[in-house]
Amino acid sequence: MHYVYLLESEAFGGQRYIGLTTDLKKRLADDNAAKSSHTSKFMPWKLVAYVAFSDLHKATAFERYLKSGSGHAFAKKRLW
Repeated sequence: MHYVYLLESEAFGGQRYIGLTTDLKKRLADDNAAKSSHTSKFMPWKLVAYVAFSDLHKATAFERYLKSGSGHAFAKKRLW
């Protein structure tokens, strides 16, 4: 499975991150262990939502959409 996930910083309100992974538990642990330069500055992170896809191309397209202007609006209204 391929997971598109949404994280929110517990220490820095309003800091959010959208990512894609095949191992959600490991990725969240890595993000909270400062193993990613993109997420290390705003630890700790909490998982807000995730969507599972069996198809990598669909997961990648959804992640890309969530990072777009209309995707930000959708996520703000429906997922955050």
